[in-house]
Amino acid sequence: MRKSPKFSPEVVERSVRMVLESQGQYESQWAAIESIASKIGCTSETLRRWVR
Repeated sequence: MRKSPKFSPEVVERSVRMVLESQGQYESQWAAIESIASKIGCTSETLRRWVR
């Protein structure tokens, strides 16, 4: 039995866009991912998978 997604496709899309647009403000893409993940309430690894 599958779990329903915790985040809507719109939230995923917006989060990925935030990482891509703001990564120049951070030392690395991972630093941007960690910062944004904490703001949206998901783990850094989850957001990293969305970006990939």
